[in-house]
Amino acid sequence: MPHDLSHDRPHDLSHDLSHDSRPRAGLHSGRWGRSLTQRWDLLCGLVDREIKLLYNRSALGIAWMLINPLMQLAVFAFVFGLILPNNSVENYASFIFSGLLVWTWFQSSLTQATGAIVHNRSLIRQPGFPVAILPVVTVTTGLIHFLLSLPILLLFLLIDGVQLNASIVLLPLLIILQFAFTISLAYVLASINVVFRDTQHTLGVLLQMLFYLSGVFYQVNSLPEKYRAIFYLNPLVGLIESYRYIFGKIGVEASLLAEASLNWKLLGFMGLVTALLLPLGYQIFKRQSERFVEEL
Repeated sequence: MPHDLSHDRPHDLSHDLSHDSRPRAGLHSGRWGRSLTQRWDLLCGLVDREIKLLYNRSALGIAWMLINPLMQLAVFAFVFGLILPNNSVENYASFIFSGLLVWTWFQSSLTQATGAIVHNRSLIRQPGFPVAILPVVTVTTGLIHFLLSLPILLLFLLIDGVQLNASIVLLPLLIILQFAFTISLAYVLASINVVFRDTQHTLGVLLQMLFYLSGVFYQVNSLPEKYRAIFYLNPLVGLIESYRYIFGKIGVEASLLAEASLNWKLLGFMGLVTALLLPLGYQIFKRQSERFVEEL
């Protein structure tokens, strides 16, 4: 459950924004620059505090950010590499681990973002506080966990015999796309949850269903052809498959490696969905934000 970021918060993080949190037309470019810098400082401060609050009562502290993916890696390598190998999928342990990392960032970010407003009442009630930054904080926190897990994944891929290729340079593109897509949903869910508190519980059920429809444990192209088009309507399917491709064409049969290519149609579909959903999600959040104080 998200922590209230207002507790023990450094005073200067929001003070600088309290008088002029919304840039107005006609402001000097220097004011715009200062406003952007202040918001960046606020974002960094809130993300840092969120991470510390997540681990502040544990003996190992933020070391858990590395321990968790390492433990996951050990389990997957043992279970799916030795006990339950899937001979129909090349490098099955790597296949699952890569898909699960992508899914975990998406799932944890949405879960945390849904409660980002209701769990930070003190901040919301502060005049001038840029409330739209709170969902971004949760998605950014998930991004940091994801980035820290990447070196562990890449090391395991090498151990598992997966050969990385030049397509790895597309990794920043996929990360940016996933970041924007997740934020667009986070804005909608965070605003709805202020009015309908069952949103967070409903989301948990929907995410469980979506998990099994996103190809984390199986190859979507191995399904009967009449069902594939339906599964590919889920933007996460194309995203996860794209990650697996740039990580070394994970799951592709050895005889087909030379012919395999990135499915730009699926990636383009997710880009289109994100381009439509992000401004829509923000507008919904912006409109609902006028009611946040009275609803809380």
